[in-house]
Amino acid sequence: MKKTFLTKKEPERRLLLAFKKKAGRQVSGRITIRHRGGGVKRLYRLLDFGQEKLGMPGIVIALEYDPYRTAFIALVEYQDAKPPATREKRYILAPKDLKVGDEITCAEKAEIKIGNRMKLKNIPVGTQVYNIELEPGKGGKLSRGAGTSAKVLAQEESFTHLEMPSGEIRKVSQKCFASIGQVSHPEKRFEIIGKAGRRRLKGWRPAVRGTAMNPPDHPHGGGGGKTPIGLRYPKTPWGKPARGVRTRKRKKWTAKYIIKRRQKK
Repeated sequence: MKKTFLTKKEPERRLLLAFKKKAGRQVSGRITIRHRGGGVKRLYRLLDFGQEKLGMPGIVIALEYDPYRTAFIALVEYQDAKPPATREKRYILAPKDLKVGDEITCAEKAEIKIGNRMKLKNIPVGTQVYNIELEPGKGGKLSRGAGTSAKVLAQEESFTHLEMPSGEIRKVSQKCFASIGQVSHPEKRFEIIGKAGRRRLKGWRPAVRGTAMNPPDHPHGGGGGKTPIGLRYPKTPWGKPARGVRTRKRKKWTAKYIIKRRQKK
């Protein structure tokens, strides 16, 4: 499906970065994420997830596709005192319904308008927010995927209660910044890949079923024909429980801020 609202222009060269592909490998070269490799060449776009241009209004001059993200990105030109040709430009995550020519700003307190960024303590209850900080000054970490947003449920002492896209309710410091609105490209979840070739272009390689392997290669392997896995529950290739098993660390430092866990599907 063609995205007719995207700007037909080359990406901002100063905000592009090229780096070598790792194909699911960690520092020592060991594969830690399987079924990765190949894919088309692409350049990484440097995004501003924080509030480096605090208090300075910016004009959206382009809406662009980002090959590394599910959401679209917006190129913002900040209206500082410099001549127009030398004004600084930054990429940000584009919210839904943001248009070329819109003015946005990042300040401690700003107008409740799509794209504006401000501290959580100044955002009214019931507002949708995205690109939310977990620690003040560390940049947005939460709700950055296509179509996601969190909802402000309450303001209590020094914390804001947020309902996350997963249904989890958690406390976040009121000193943290968040952007108003919902991340762009919510229809991403309905996109159909269509063919194996397009999947390969995205950098995904074929996946072999564990039941089709031999016993040394996978816990589900062995047996003749279409045999069951022969185990009490599904396992990963390394013998750990899979599917529906909690993977979050029990003693994670942010656990005390979770008011309500997400519902099991």
